[in-house]
Amino acid sequence: MRCLDKDVQSLRDVSCRLIFLQTFWSLFQFPQPGVRLALCPFSFPIIPGYDDWGLKFYSSSLTQGLQWCIQLFGCGSVAQIVLSRGTHGGFLTVNLAFGFAVMLGILISGQVSGGHLNPAVTFAMCFLAREPWIKLPIYALAQTLGAFLGAGIVFGLYYDAIWAFGSNQLYVTGENATAGIFATYPSQHLNIVNGFFDQFIGTASLIVCVLAIVDPYNNPVPTGLEAFTVGFVVLVIGTSMGFNSGYAVNPARDFGPRLFTAIAGWGSEVFWTGKQWWWVPIVAPFLGAVAGVMVYQLMIGCHDEPSPPASEQETVKLANVKHKERV
Repeated sequence: MRCLDKDVQSLRDVSCRLIFLQTFWSLFQFPQPGVRLALCPFSFPIIPGYDDWGLKFYSSSLTQGLQWCIQLFGCGSVAQIVLSRGTHGGFLTVNLAFGFAVMLGILISGQVSGGHLNPAVTFAMCFLAREPWIKLPIYALAQTLGAFLGAGIVFGLYYDAIWAFGSNQLYVTGENATAGIFATYPSQHLNIVNGFFDQFIGTASLIVCVLAIVDPYNNPVPTGLEAFTVGFVVLVIGTSMGFNSGYAVNPARDFGPRLFTAIAGWGSEVFWTGKQWWWVPIVAPFLGAVAGVMVYQLMIGCHDEPSPPASEQETVKLANVKHKERV
């Protein structure tokens, strides 16, 4: 009996090890194009060919760095308004700039990497098993570095104007504050709880709309207009939810420029000002992404299954019926 117990225990150990190895290996497995995964029956790849390693994975990671495009056009529009004290733009122009910046970023990188440009979007796709989890840290790093680079470009573009605006000083808060050009900060009326809910709802809305746009079993967007539609979604979110804290809804878009401002001369105040607001645009979007996925899958994804393909016999019968009608 003792020998039998030892054999059973050894078999259990081997089984546990195999399950662990299989789970670990699944993190590196890409979904097969056009095949729904058993793990998530509602999964579908955004762009075919994601199962190739090597050059495609390397290039797709690099294109996620096009986050700098959002920073250049979006934060550039904010810089014009702030530094001109409102004479060169307004609230609507900022939202238009960010919306079109997202559209251009997706248009450039969409065919190579899916055009996520947002760690929350990448997290949602991994959560749905449409992307391997190994992509999340790599894409998030590339997106954050891209945002950091974009903030540096805007700083260099308006270098003289920024220093002149603050009389050769860099302020985070106050009338001559310029840190808000790059990262988001809460309004005076906003507390942390309300701000967290603001980012949570904004990101959930974004994810629901993105999933609807890329879902081929729902009302598919005409080919080539996906980028424009996502940019329009960002515009709508900005015009309806931008008052409280600037609708970051993108951890990379906020943390990368904030880190840049801390290094460029604004100092550590960019992290502790606004009741230590800096962590809210990082944590809340990920939770909002989970909520957006659950809302879409429960309300839409579970109900828009494609009809099964007709059998050969049904096709022949239908052809005979049409022939008789013509006769």
